[in-house]
Amino acid sequence: MKLFIGYASTEGQTQKIARHLMDRLVGQGHSVELSALDQAGPVDLARFDAAVLGASVHVGQYQSVLSDFAETHADALAAMPTLLLSVSLAAAGHDADDWRGLETILSDFTQATGWTPGQVVQVAGAYEPSKYDVFRRFVMRRIIAAKDPEADLDWDKEYTDWVDLDAQVDSWIVKNAA
Repeated sequence: MKLFIGYASTEGQTQKIARHLMDRLVGQGHSVELSALDQAGPVDLARFDAAVLGASVHVGQYQSVLSDFAETHADALAAMPTLLLSVSLAAAGHDADDWRGLETILSDFTQATGWTPGQVVQVAGAYEPSKYDVFRRFVMRRIIAAKDPEADLDWDKEYTDWVDLDAQVDSWIVKNAA
C-alpha cells in the first residue's frame, strides 16, 4: 500500500507520532511519503492508495495548515481511505466534557473544510513545559494540575499510548488494504 502521511505539529509530539507510524508502516512493507504540511508544497494525492493526516488541538482547533490542506484536497481525500490522528491532552483523560469538546472540534473542522475523515483516532499528546513560552507554560500547568494531580508540573510527560495507537492504525490498514 502506498500511503501519504501529512502532519501539523506545534511542539513536536504529532511529528513524533507521524514518524513512528512511518517507520512502523515501512517495516510492514508499505511505501510511505511523510510530509510536514507546512512544507508539503503541491501534493498529488492520486499517487497514493490512502492518506493519514495528523494534527494537534490547540485552543479549540487544529492548526490552520491542516484545515487549509484538507479544504484544498477535500475531493481527493474523499476518494480514498483516510485516517485523521487528532492529538490532544484531552484524549489522555476520561472527562466526558473533554471528549464532547473533541467531537465539537472535529465537527467544526469537517464543516469548515468539506472533508470528513474515513476514521478518526483520538491520540493523547504530551505535556512539555520545556518547549512552552511563559504564557503557555502557565496555562498548561493549570490544565495538567487539574487533569493529572500526580504529574510533576516541572517535567515533560508523554501521554501517548503507543500500543493502542499501533493497534488502531494496524486495524485501519487491514480494513483498507484491499
